[in-house]
Amino acid sequence: MKPHLKDIRPGIGLISTVCITLVTANLVSAQNYPNKPIRMVTTAPAGGSALAARLIAPGLTTSLGQQVVVDSRGNVAAEIVAKSAPDGYTLLVYGSTVWLAPLLSDMPYDPARDFTPVSLVSNSPNVLVVNPALGVKSVKELIALARAKPGALNYGASGIGSSLHLAPEMFKAMAGVNIVHVNYKGSGQALTDLIGGQVQLMFPVGPSVVPHIKSGRLRALAVTSAQPTPQFPDLPTVAASGLPGYETVSRSGILAPAKTSMTIINRLHQEIVRAMTNPDVRETFFNGGADVVASTPAQFAAAIKSDMTRMGKVIKDAGIRAD
Repeated sequence: MKPHLKDIRPGIGLISTVCITLVTANLVSAQNYPNKPIRMVTTAPAGGSALAARLIAPGLTTSLGQQVVVDSRGNVAAEIVAKSAPDGYTLLVYGSTVWLAPLLSDMPYDPARDFTPVSLVSNSPNVLVVNPALGVKSVKELIALARAKPGALNYGASGIGSSLHLAPEMFKAMAGVNIVHVNYKGSGQALTDLIGGQVQLMFPVGPSVVPHIKSGRLRALAVTSAQPTPQFPDLPTVAASGLPGYETVSRSGILAPAKTSMTIINRLHQEIVRAMTNPDVRETFFNGGADVVASTPAQFAAAIKSDMTRMGKVIKDAGIRAD
């Protein structure tokens, strides 16, 4: 027997009342935000994102009027935040690993489903360096040599799926060259072998190679960012040197759990941008090899999508797995 309309109206009314109450409560909560301490969950203390969190937290504490605490949790940080309440009181400060790691192995979270981007904080470009004995002085010359001698050149990298690994793999794919990957336990040993001539090229982060470039032990050819960087003002980009569209950078940003109110997201973004204008903060980022970005939530979301699309293809085509 079908229920009469009068029988179901009370139920509908109750559901509507509950929904309205919940929406109203969420709006009030967002408008009163924040009214208790905020936790920034991040990498291990020595990580670049942990440094970013420690630099930003004091400014947010001042502008938001609530204590912002940095909580270094290492590899489980993303999982912790993904499972946290979407109330703006638990944030993730992490790098590109958050959205690239699921492309390399199974992870307990989905970067597209479980997070809401708040702000991209910084980009750290890699720099393409070669041993001077290789005899090349530009990206075009390197590509020409690699094409002429397929499989004869080696690049050093540490960490499967790291920027030191994925930057040259994207280079190989876009240039159509065969350069052999030599995996090291640490970037320091890879750099030592590059200087010694055991490998011919590398895509390290900037600060680690500046002294060797200045001394002439290594030759820098280009940076991996889409645009020229203040880190290396005299170097062209790889994209402008023969591989249009090439870009690989290590990003650091702030994300909230999915379904966090946009009122809260926008407030956080506004205060993060304010904190990033501090000259001392910007200088510390620069000295660490990072270019300050402080993007909008939408720009950060677009950068994540672009990274996952471009690097996902490279990872899939090269059969790279971190298991």
